[in-house]
Parts: sequence; C-alpha cells; structure tokens
Amino acid sequence: MPKYLTKQRKILLEYLSRHTDESISAGEIAEALSDKISVSAVYRNLADMEAEGRLRRVASGGSREAVYQYIDEHECRSCLHLSCKKCGKTVHMQQQTADALISSVEADSHFLIDKGETVIYGVCSDCKRRQL
Repeated sequence: MPKYLTKQRKILLEYLSRHTDESISAGEIAEALSDKISVSAVYRNLADMEAEGRLRRVASGGSREAVYQYIDEHECRSCLHLSCKKCGKTVHMQQQTADALISSVEADSHFLIDKGETVIYGVCSDCKRRQL
C-alpha cells in the first residue's frame, strides 16, 4: 500500500521520474538530492517504494551496492529492459524484438519470461563506441 506523499517523497519521485532510463545507486540519489532530502529519508523511501513495486532493485555487478530503476510507469512493467554494465543506462527493448525473444525461449525451453522482472545486461552503443 503506497505511503502518503510527503515533501521529501515527492522530491524523490520527481527525481526518479526524470531518470527512468538509468540505474542509480542510493548513494548517487542521496548526493544529487543532498540539499533537499536527508540521506536516511532517501534510503527509507527507496525501501518503501521497492516494497510497493515502484522501483526495481538490482545488485550492481562487481559491487556490494545495489542500484535502483524507477518502474512505476506502466510501459516499464510490461517491457524487457536492456541495461549497460558500463554506464548504467537502462532502456526498453523494442516490443517486436522482445516478443520474438520471449516466443523463442518459450518454444525452446517451455519457460515463460516475466517481462517486468527481466533485465538483459550488456554494453550500450555509446560505451561500445568509446571502447573502439
């Protein structure tokens, strides 16, 4: 059940809604909002929003720190996501591509993928170009 909307929670929600294509650590969020929200309020609200299903929490590769992605938008809940291991950018996979992948996995493995819970990790085109 969603909590009531405090001033700090509203500021955090506005920040997260402007960064839907990113996976951001709690520390990065706290630093970005340090002049508006206390660190403890950031962590408390992130935990609450994760429990409400508004955020996806993922263990960050090679680190003990988790990253969060705001998924409260309807299209996020019904999409496969691609996440860059280098820069953290997260994008929606094209629906036609996602449907083909899901159909193929289901036909080959008899396994149904939960689109809203699935993230495919790799390297985005921007980071790939930087490597060359």
